[in-house]
Amino acid sequence: MAEKRIVLRNCGVVDPQDIESYLKAGGFKAYEKARRMKPRAIVEEVKRSGLTGRGGAGFSCGLKWEMALNARGGQKYLICNADEGEVGAFKDKYILSRDPFGLIEGMLIAGLAIGAPQAYIYLRNEYHSLNSLLGSAIEQARAKGYLKETDIQLFEGAGAYVCGEESALMNSIEGQRGESRYKPPYPAARGLWNMPTIINNVETLMNVPHIINKGAGWFSDMGTGRSKGTRVFSVSGDVSRPGVYELEMGSPLKELVVDLAGAGEIKAIQIGGASGNIIPGYMTDTPLSHETFLGSGAVVVFNPTRDIIDIVYSDMRFLNEESCGKCTPCREGTEVMLEILGRLKQGEGRDRDVNTLEELARVMAAASLCGLGQAAAVPVLDSLRYFYNEYIDRIGQSHFLRSYLGGELTKSKEGIR
Repeated sequence: MAEKRIVLRNCGVVDPQDIESYLKAGGFKAYEKARRMKPRAIVEEVKRSGLTGRGGAGFSCGLKWEMALNARGGQKYLICNADEGEVGAFKDKYILSRDPFGLIEGMLIAGLAIGAPQAYIYLRNEYHSLNSLLGSAIEQARAKGYLKETDIQLFEGAGAYVCGEESALMNSIEGQRGESRYKPPYPAARGLWNMPTIINNVETLMNVPHIINKGAGWFSDMGTGRSKGTRVFSVSGDVSRPGVYELEMGSPLKELVVDLAGAGEIKAIQIGGASGNIIPGYMTDTPLSHETFLGSGAVVVFNPTRDIIDIVYSDMRFLNEESCGKCTPCREGTEVMLEILGRLKQGEGRDRDVNTLEELARVMAAASLCGLGQAAAVPVLDSLRYFYNEYIDRIGQSHFLRSYLGGELTKSKEGIR
């Protein structure tokens, strides 16, 4: 199965350290075209394309831009979310290190569309090695006169997973504690410093120059009903060819994990990182789309030697550690889930544990303040749905061990007498 490279089109083709190579490949033509368009025309083109956010939520990019364009207030801001903290995600790093000028062009077009004179690239602390490359790309674009309408500043985060959530990210830029805000108001109305703000992730913005160059119809012809264009995935785990791949939306999961990444026998696949869906290996015919499973684009494959309880425990340990602690459902819920899963992992499960996990997961999904707590329930509920017997087996083993050890202890005491 061949990839359909649009976002990754220039990766490995242009020199990421030289703007001239990007210009020779047709770079900034879309930006020049956008400069001749009215802001609302740019927004309408992106709306008609059906481009959705590639960070996981899948909200309409054009609709978000329209809200910011119509918003009243002072200065508007644009933020590129390059805080790729999801477990198993490394596609944005791949893009940033190979085509930084493509991101800059997408940001400049977005800046024109919403009327934002200032933009930020919020780079995760763990990607500090990309700081100089991105900084150089910005300076080269500035020297060419491309940053006159929208200036771009690089902002490095402090390494908090929760800052991938847009309101926590804005708090971080403002110098506040990185934790989620209550909504509404939404960022498009009141975001950074209470001004209208648009936040898009790296992959979303990388699509924009191609849409402006080739038109909304070209883009919307690819994909499914509400999942247009292509999607970039980072694949890891029990595969022979881990890496970054780009497929048309709606492609079967099998084409990604088996045909491209080289997975063998599959027990389970987690799609979307630590808070992503966990599905069994027999579901590889499932299309990759917003209508099914997609998330952040991180795909981890597990072979039959892997233990589902161990996988979910590792997910919850990560999410519990990274919770900002602001809301009770997430702060306390992840703690209790971690305790229960740890007990099951150690062979000390109780009869009520499965029901408690399910009830708690549903409360967290409904009541948590932001996506971290809401999505923390996903791997738990999926593992209970598809691998229920593994939980029951663990509890059965716990009963056996307690009975066996109790019997041995009685014998030991009798021996002492």
